Amino acid sequence: MTHPGTHSGSTPDVAAGLDDLPTEAWEPGAADLDLRPTADLVALMNEQDATVPAAVARSADRLTGAIDAIAERMQDGGRLVYVGAGTSGRLAVVDAAECESTFSTPPGLVVALIAGGAAAAASAQEHAEDDEDAGRREIRSLDIGPADSVVGLSASGRTPYVVGAVAEAAAAGALTVAVTSVEASELGALAEHEIAVVVGPEVIAGSTRLKAGTAQKLVLNTISTVVMVRLGKTYGNLMVDLVASNAKLRDRVRRIVRHATGAGRDEVDAALEAADGDARVAIVSLVAGVDATEARSRLVAAGGVVRKALG
Repeated sequence: MTHPGTHSGSTPDVAAGLDDLPTEAWEPGAADLDLRPTADLVALMNEQDATVPAAVARSADRLTGAIDAIAERMQDGGRLVYVGAGTSGRLAVVDAAECESTFSTPPGLVVALIAGGAAAAASAQEHAEDDEDAGRREIRSLDIGPADSVVGLSASGRTPYVVGAVAEAAAAGALTVAVTSVEASELGALAEHEIAVVVGPEVIAGSTRLKAGTAQKLVLNTISTVVMVRLGKTYGNLMVDLVASNAKLRDRVRRIVRHATGAGRDEVDAALEAADGDARVAIVSLVAGVDATEARSRLVAAGGVVRKALG
């Protein structure tokens, strides 16, 4: 087994052994795919997609362990860094960006590195995934250290860019997590936490943007959402730490405060005005029966966690 931080080399034979990977397997039952009517193809895609949640559920224990470890480090000020190439990288970019809009995470707290850089998020840069040294360099450029968590995403578990990044992160003492679609992968051997969601052959052989991509999206949703719950970004199942930057979000904030407090519309609007639109301040003010200044003070003492601020 390869140990964290010991992997070396920047130009591996990435084609070697691909025939043996579940992600590259051919599904004989779909050999007549191009001859089937559209309705059959829609049904087939739906049937295949329906198998993915069960595959993720089989990794629940591994997910739990990784999430608890990530949350513990983030509670101490660490960052969450995703690394991926192609579809994996684009999914990572989406999840990192949505942490800012959903949970008001400051820029740089949840970061996504994608092979080929920002341009690869909009236009495929598939050649970039073979550059292991680039993965290492980009981890070093973030000054990754023991407080941070690095999650590498690779359906095959062997993408050089991701392998290099995770190896570099491990050498720097960061928490490392591998999210793959194969067991006992090279990437999994490098990481402290291996989350292998084995979804089997794709409808179109080797097209891992399908079931494998869906599995990664579900895993990323789970990681970021549960970590943010653990960090106190919610009150019950309400996202109370969000920036109301448009009309839709301002209306959402009003509904959140109403649900959390049971207060009427006028009372909620007055509390939000006094709170400068901050749902957390308005909730603490209304539930505890204190003014906005006292509510802010309680939230500061509670690290921004509404439940703690309410005692």
